[in-house]
Amino acid sequence: MKVLVVGSTGFIGSHVMDYLCRQTKNEINIVATTRSLEKAKKFGWFNDKKVITIEFNIIQTNSDIYNKLQRPDLMIHLAWDGLPDYKNINHIERNLFENYFFLKDMINGGLKDLTVAGTCFEYGFKNGPLSEDMETNPITPYAVAKDSLRRFLQELQKVKNFNLKWLRLFYVYGKGQSPKSLLSQLDTAIQNNEKIFNMSGGEQLRDYLTIEKLSEYIAKTAFQNKISDIINCCSGKPISIRNLVENHIKEKGVDIKLNFGYYPYPDYEPMAFWGDNVKLNKII
Repeated sequence: MKVLVVGSTGFIGSHVMDYLCRQTKNEINIVATTRSLEKAKKFGWFNDKKVITIEFNIIQTNSDIYNKLQRPDLMIHLAWDGLPDYKNINHIERNLFENYFFLKDMINGGLKDLTVAGTCFEYGFKNGPLSEDMETNPITPYAVAKDSLRRFLQELQKVKNFNLKWLRLFYVYGKGQSPKSLLSQLDTAIQNNEKIFNMSGGEQLRDYLTIEKLSEYIAKTAFQNKISDIINCCSGKPISIRNLVENHIKEKGVDIKLNFGYYPYPDYEPMAFWGDNVKLNKII
């Protein structure tokens, strides 16, 4: 079997590659695409004997791209530009169509099994537990683009025979995450021996997974076909941002004062939401 990972050098993609190299058997071949071979060489998985790495950008797509990318049996698509700038109109004007036409070319070429990373932001301003059967109402360009890509692919399924697993990712943290993320900024403050860390009020309830768990869930979902369509990829357990930060400080064993209320709450997120993970639990 051959699996293609697109976006292999991103935060999530690089950890998915690590998981696949550790957990899959020798009869599984892994094809990884990257826009920079030099960047890919910095990851441990690059030298794994199971891995073929191809330098590729999705804007280079064409009718023969399925063959050029080694004719994979299944594909995990994790590439997306411009994050974490969720409000950039390029998500709609550029990313949406570049990703759709690439995926369409892969499917037209013969791809039968596709797993794509979506986002919990597709749900919009909904509080409480979010289940996959809820209507979407995205309010940022990023969420609109992701939700539209899902709809495009579902329309394509009406004329093309392929299996689609659309993973709605919630919140994730771990090694390699964006320096703009909350815990990355906290770690930087700790490393700089700062005495105060400025943050929001911390009362928001969110659904967090470690990057290791998320990578496991993505891989296990991609390699099964009993459950498909939209799947929340989440813990199913809400935690307040305040508790998340306080737990992180406790694990680090440091003394830093939290300045709650310094920043306003984001205007693109509801105060309390988390994922219903019933479908995911049937997989894992």
